[in-house]
Amino acid sequence: MIGPVMIDIEGLELTGQDCELLRHPLVGGLIFFARNYRDRVQLEELVAAIREVRPEILLAVDQEGGRVQRFRNEFTRLPSMQALCGRADSGQLQDVGWLLAAELLAVGLDFSFAPVLDADDHRSRVIGDRSFCADPRRLAEQVRPFMRGMREAGMATTGKHFPGHGHVIEDSHEELPEDGRPLQEIMATDAQPFIDCIEAGELDAIMPAHIRFVQVDRRPVGFSPVWLQQTLRGQLGFSGVIFSDDLSMGGAAIAGGYADRIRAALEAGCDMGVVCNCRAGVIEILETLDGYSPRRESSERLKIMRGRPVIQSWRELKSCERWHKTRDWLASWM
Repeated sequence: MIGPVMIDIEGLELTGQDCELLRHPLVGGLIFFARNYRDRVQLEELVAAIREVRPEILLAVDQEGGRVQRFRNEFTRLPSMQALCGRADSGQLQDVGWLLAAELLAVGLDFSFAPVLDADDHRSRVIGDRSFCADPRRLAEQVRPFMRGMREAGMATTGKHFPGHGHVIEDSHEELPEDGRPLQEIMATDAQPFIDCIEAGELDAIMPAHIRFVQVDRRPVGFSPVWLQQTLRGQLGFSGVIFSDDLSMGGAAIAGGYADRIRAALEAGCDMGVVCNCRAGVIEILETLDGYSPRRESSERLKIMRGRPVIQSWRELKSCERWHKTRDWLASWM
């Protein structure tokens, strides 16, 4: 069984406490940050050490490109997705998606929390050029080749932040944004890229936003059965994985303490709760939920997030013509 909690670690190598937490049966995933990376060899050694402790754990990172790229030195420098879409045709979008995924898979990670499916409404302090474009009706046309490239390399795709974060000004890392629009308007605009990608069968996972859409449900999306079960699973027919956004964010605090937050997320319909940058919160969750039985259906869904790399190593990747060609094209204009 894959446990329902994704945690992080502090440094470049595992500590004794890290190993103890990784062995906990509720821990099913680990997310990397820039603080966990010095160079590629160090990262490969860290991945191997983690796999030795917990072979089946899912390893993830936020490697979107632009300002959200945790691994930089030795990895290809990636543009923001908005800058990329201003230059790339569909074939180049697919190549860059493939490159992003192939590099991470070659060092032993399973997936990146990407792509961003939020439309850039020129309001949000946190989305901006992380978005592929401003028009939600066109966004899927640009993001789908990128996702095909990721899946071609052997990586599952994760669309965020359902049903859309681009319309609100506030940063949900710091506070809980509110949106007063009716459901019909949200579904016809912000949610359209998610709908298009679900219908195309190219979206393996979704991460909901820490936003409260007050005309739909007073609970934030990630804690809302209305959004996750009735709308996403029921109305839209999404059968993939649902990850919570980081439960240490300001937008999640409305649910209470850390154990309350992850319980609310799992009960609402999330398959895995993500807890970053708060070791005390992780310990509270694991102590409070000790004895909790993960849902079998969630564990089965989470298996699709395991990396299935076509290219098995960095050495093999460096001999790949497509990798060199895509890197050269990016370097020609960045």
